[in-house]
Order: sequence, then C-alpha cells, then structure tokens
Amino acid sequence: MNTLISKIDRKWTILTLTRAWKTPVTTVKIQQSTLPSEPVIPSKKPFRVELVAGKRYSWCTCGHSKTQPFCDGAHRTKAQGLSPLRFVPEEDATVWLCGCKYTSNPPYCDGTHKQEFILNAPLHNE
Repeated sequence: MNTLISKIDRKWTILTLTRAWKTPVTTVKIQQSTLPSEPVIPSKKPFRVELVAGKRYSWCTCGHSKTQPFCDGAHRTKAQGLSPLRFVPEEDATVWLCGCKYTSNPPYCDGTHKQEFILNAPLHNE
C-alpha cells in the first residue's frame, strides 16, 4: 500500500491511500485533523452540584455533553481528542463544577469564566 500526503496545512492533513490488488486501483481519501481538540463553552457560569461520597463521576471536558457538567459520551463523535475527567469525592459536598471547561483546577471552578477570553467567546449551542 502506498501512502502519499497530498496536502498539509495548519489544520488538516489529507492522506491518499492507494491499494492495487487487482485492476482497477482503489483510492481512498482520509481527512485527519492535526490539531488537538479544543473544548467548546457550554456555560459561562459554574454548575452547583451535590456530590455523594464514594460515587464515581465523569465531568465533561469537551463541552458537547447535553447533561452538563457531566459526560454523556458526546466526545466520542464531536471531540475525539478529549476524554471525561473521572473522579470520586471522599465526602458528601456541595461544589461548583466548571462550566466553561477552561479551569486550571478541573473539575472545580476557579473563576476562569470571568476572564476576557471566556466573556467574549460565543456559547456553544447545538
């Protein structure tokens, strides 16, 4: 099988795969991103949640989940480079989980949503 990289730019690499088994020759084009997935911003405010000690949670890191702030598996098709952050709290607590997905203390809100780049960014709406 021959692999040719026919186009490279900052965002996409286009590969042309050619396989000659018998005549005719089969050519398949694949587009693959060369940039890591970035989260979208589902909310510019944190989510207040009641956590139960010992329960396993999956916090959405991509922003595509319809069950914010928790993961519903949307990253599998919409943000394949991102995975949920799984955590188990040690005690029952009321906490603020990040809604903008850019916290420095995931999954907890650290006030990043108050910064200019978040305030000026569009909200993700599907």
